[in-house]
Parts: sequence; C-alpha cells; structure tokens
Amino acid sequence: MANSRHVRALFLSDVHLGTRGCHANDLLDFLKVYEADTIYLVGDIVDGWRLRQSWYWPQSHNDVVQKMLRKVRKGARVIYVPGNHDEFFRDYVGSNFGGIEIEEETIHECADGRRMLILHGDKFDTVVRNVRWLALLGDWAYDLAIWLNGHIARVRRYLGLPYWSFSQWSKDKVKRAVSFIVAFEEAVVTDAKRNGVDMVMCGHIHKPVIKTIDGVLYINTGDWVESCSAVVEHADGKMELIHWHDVAAEYSIVDDEPALAQELAV
Repeated sequence: MANSRHVRALFLSDVHLGTRGCHANDLLDFLKVYEADTIYLVGDIVDGWRLRQSWYWPQSHNDVVQKMLRKVRKGARVIYVPGNHDEFFRDYVGSNFGGIEIEEETIHECADGRRMLILHGDKFDTVVRNVRWLALLGDWAYDLAIWLNGHIARVRRYLGLPYWSFSQWSKDKVKRAVSFIVAFEEAVVTDAKRNGVDMVMCGHIHKPVIKTIDGVLYINTGDWVESCSAVVEHADGKMELIHWHDVAAEYSIVDDEPALAQELAV
C-alpha cells in the first residue's frame, strides 16, 4: 500500500463497536495504513451496554473485527484489555480468542527499556464502579451529544470547515468534567507508581493526551467516537499520539476488502 507505515506497537481504545457514533470506516482506513508487531486493544472496543439495549452491527463494524483477526493471522500479537462497556470479556481473562489474548491489565516494555502499565481505567471511575444506574444515564446523555456531533460535522463539511467535536468541546467547558478528568489522571498515575513503571496507558475518558504527571508519562489513547485517535510506539521507543482526521489526507488508502473477503472464503 502506498504510504503504509510499520510501528513497533499500536494502542487503540474506546472504539465502541455496536453504536451509531463509532467511526468504523475511519478506523478501517487507519488500520490499512498502520501495521504493528503488537496491538493493544485498551478496552471498550465493543459496546456491550448498547448492544444489550438494541442491536446495531453494520458491515463496517464486522469488517473492523475481521481486519484485526487478519492482522493476527499475518503475525501481529494482539492483546485485549477489557473496559467497562465490554466487561463481559473479563470472565475470559487468560483466554485466547482467534489469537487475541485477553488480559485484565498488562505491562509493555518499550524499545528503550521503559516499562508501561496498560489498563482501561474504569476502576478509577467511582460512578461506573459504584452507581451503575447513574453511569447508564450519563451514557444516554453522551449518546445525545454524539448524535448532535454528527449533525454539526455534516454542516461543517458542507461549509468547507474542518472537523470539530461538539461533544469534546462541551466536555472541556464543563468545570465538573474537567475536575473529574484531572482526578482520573492523578489516580491512574498513582496506580502506575505503585506498580513501579515509567509510563501508564489507558482509555475510558475519551481524552487523548501524552503528558508527564508527577514524573510518570501518562498516555490516553482517546477514542473512535469523538477524537478518532490512537497511539503508536516507534522503533526507538518514542510514543506518538495520532489524530486520524488530521493526517488521513496524507495517505493513499487502498481498498483491500475484496482481498479480505477472498481470504475469508478460503
């Protein structure tokens, strides 16, 4: 493929397959460009909460699953760390599905020797852990924001304006949400220190960032509902946060799905 890139490790979270807000086609394009020796799926890849309420599973969502399984068959190691929306996978920690390993948490050693704790992060969200009905209400409000986001995005495209996330903007403007994010990040870093690692990788709050907090490199992969972001580790151990909407135009995306369909039929 033209402009394809190989990285040492790739980190994705909060894809939310099974929801209308999931940017599955954008993720497929991203996965056509990036090849990795190891892929970490850092929770909420499948949205079991939403699927239990109403079934939504278009072909593009199935294609994402098949694409990941194809990467396993081509030699990539794939490790799945479940989150709260796909918590049913926690019943299978230690198991292997189609070559995809299920782990509650894991440690990744970077090329430069740094050690990184990888976890979804929902264990630090007291609302999700202790007040489930309130978390579900918040999930409904979030879906409404994502619905508005889609309509605003279409209008902006029609006007020739760049992508802008209403839901991310509203989250940034609400003081209580900002306070929650700060508290969440501090809790994750404290856990990383207890584990004696140099870095920590998580998802859950849909807030992509790489920054140092109290001597620990804190990384959040973001999501594929609002940010369409991922993190990669390069051959030298350098970590990079990628916002796909900002860089997609740089690549020539080749449709490899006919080849994928042929492979699956064999």
